[in-house]
Amino acid sequence: MGHRPPKDVQEAAQRAERWIEEGKAGKGFTDTGRRRAAQLAEGEEVSDEVVGKMQAYFARHTVDKDAAGFTRGGEGYPSPGRVAWDAWGGDAGERWVGTIDLDD
Repeated sequence: MGHRPPKDVQEAAQRAERWIEEGKAGKGFTDTGRRRAAQLAEGEEVSDEVVGKMQAYFARHTVDKDAAGFTRGGEGYPSPGRVAWDAWGGDAGERWVGTIDLDD
């Protein structure tokens, strides 16, 4: 079964795509991040497997929110970590995949 990303998730990924084009993603930005941003920005349905990867990403990277340049208006915004966060759907993506129970 596929999961269609909500509009706010698509908007975060679209913002990340603009930042990537502007060169703000940093050297460590992965092809996986680029693919995820493109997929979510287009509003493509994602599989249970991708939802699981998104859940793991957000669990692993929530600490990035405390880093410099993560918050709008802060020095260095957007940091590479913020670009990656939004590529995966941003705060909206974290909320969205948090509501999906893959154990059904």
